Amino acid sequence: MAIVGSLREGSLNRSVALTAADLCGPGTELTIFEGLAGLPYFEHDVEVAGPPASVMAFRAELKSADAVLITCPEYAAGMSGVLKNGLEWIVGGGELVGKPVAVVTASPATTGGERARAWTTETLRMMGADVLPESMSIPVAGPKMKGGRVADEATLDQLREVLAAMARSAAAKTALAAAEG
Repeated sequence: MAIVGSLREGSLNRSVALTAADLCGPGTELTIFEGLAGLPYFEHDVEVAGPPASVMAFRAELKSADAVLITCPEYAAGMSGVLKNGLEWIVGGGELVGKPVAVVTASPATTGGERARAWTTETLRMMGADVLPESMSIPVAGPKMKGGRVADEATLDQLREVLAAMARSAAAKTALAAAEG
């Protein structure tokens, strides 16, 4: 599963997620969650009373995913508000506990959105996610895109490594769960 932390149709981070979905090999599928904009603002009282259907659908998709790719822009030196809101809805549900998660940030800046990646990583670790070290930032990302996809070969190679790490980690967790029986 992929979560794009930008609502812009032509965002660099959407391009990364679409490219990642294209790069998946046989037996692997990456579905982009399209409901982030439909999640209401997080409110603990609402969560306690019973989360709305959009939140429950989000949680169900996360729970069924073997691994998660999060692509996010950097806004005001951190992750986007829409991504933070989505993550807040799943803190109490535990859907990311022990789940392999890769974080990729793409930015027109030379930093590649590194502060957003660090903040997102810290938040995910607090939530119990298994954040993969293969996560990456893509600096000066605009020229590395063409037609809504990543076109730069070096960046594509790095993205392939991220996807391979996600697949390995998901397979290892599945094997461990089967062995524990």
